Amino acid sequence: MFFQHIYDKSLAQSSYLIGCQAKGEAIVIDAKRDIDTYLEVAKENNLTITHITETHIHADFLSGSRELAAVTGADLYLSDEGGEDWQYEFPHTGLKNGDQIKVGNLTLEILHTPGHTPESISFLLTDHPATDEPVMIFTGDFVFVGDIGRPDLLEKAAGLIGTQEKGAKEMYRSVQDFRKLPEFIQVWPGHGAGSACGKALGAVPSSTVGYEKIRNWAFQYENDEEGFVDELLEGQPEPPKYFAMMKKLNKTDRPLLTEILKQKKLSKEEFQKAYAEEVEIIDTRDKNDFAAGFIPKSINIQGNNSFSTWMGWMISYAEPFILVAGDEQIEDLTRKLMRIGMDNMMGYIDDINISELELQTAEVINLDEFKKYLNRNEVQIVDVRGKTEFEEGHIEGAENVFVGTLAENLDKFSKDKQVVIHCQSGDRVSIAYSVLRKNGFANIKNYSGGMKEWKEKRNPVA
Repeated sequence: MFFQHIYDKSLAQSSYLIGCQAKGEAIVIDAKRDIDTYLEVAKENNLTITHITETHIHADFLSGSRELAAVTGADLYLSDEGGEDWQYEFPHTGLKNGDQIKVGNLTLEILHTPGHTPESISFLLTDHPATDEPVMIFTGDFVFVGDIGRPDLLEKAAGLIGTQEKGAKEMYRSVQDFRKLPEFIQVWPGHGAGSACGKALGAVPSSTVGYEKIRNWAFQYENDEEGFVDELLEGQPEPPKYFAMMKKLNKTDRPLLTEILKQKKLSKEEFQKAYAEEVEIIDTRDKNDFAAGFIPKSINIQGNNSFSTWMGWMISYAEPFILVAGDEQIEDLTRKLMRIGMDNMMGYIDDINISELELQTAEVINLDEFKKYLNRNEVQIVDVRGKTEFEEGHIEGAENVFVGTLAENLDKFSKDKQVVIHCQSGDRVSIAYSVLRKNGFANIKNYSGGMKEWKEKRNPVA
């Protein structure tokens, strides 16, 4: 058996290419949209991708299953569980609980594991030349290392009221079924640490059924459904705004993109024309470089592993945008955007001076300066971290406005007071600072050290 775990750090997302080397056939589970990775792995290992499948209708990334099927001609196998409202709306071979997919000498048995979503399935893999016992299970967003999938996304991200309680109870039943599997089976989940699909995902890529029964909190509620439901729904992080769009695009028919987009480097004249037309400018440079000088009305979303998530939070799918990025970055950033279906890039520039505008600078203050603004009536302190983070510990007197929802909550910021904002360690507050400046807030200061530095220096936490 051939096995390749393919991990996208930017979305903490796992996909898998599993092959039967004797027959030269392979299956891909939960493909990302830049599919050249799978084509290269298959070619290097003399495998033909003959089967493609998914664990559920994804919310956090745009699946590349259909792109991969279009290029390879492989058969597409998708869940037909979950009821009428949870059916994929394009041609595929349907999968039900107990069905099997045969890939050469390998068998993948389908287990219906609802909870995260109603149609969620897992794949129990048996490598017949080695043993007739199952050896791996691919759980998608059902069981993670140390955690389980959240059932509240359909309600919070897609607006399906009343689904989180039902999903939590379905998850409880799925967990009870999972615990009956042999303890030696390897568990390969759909996400790792950093994903918004759970609240406490482990950093290691895989586990076993036995280990999860011992260490995963969800398996400690064997006879306590109510306690399980309460714990599962408690403290889940805010789901990124783009999740609702992903649910729609992954379920319905859409245009396919089978190659990496080639982005246009804009001339001075092209950029200035677009700027005059108020096209969104996203500056992907480091927060410190941005603070030292930026194009007015540009938004700082650094081109790191969180780039696509924050683009999905802050930028409309309906509007074009331009990136400020280096030539060496643009392919990587394009891939990150492809993975969330954000294809509306007009082009990019690598020099902010091309605008010929007077650059602005950010007012970044250190800890000692920040302390001078505390407990003053004419000053508003705003923590832009998530609600759960804020409730776990914050600076006395600070208000909480999450950066992801800042654009809808501008009325919570005072234009009459000195506003000082912070986050955990400076990345999110740079986004918030740029958004506020774009929207006419001039009296803003950025305490970039944030809660990380505040705690390290042993300051009091409320």
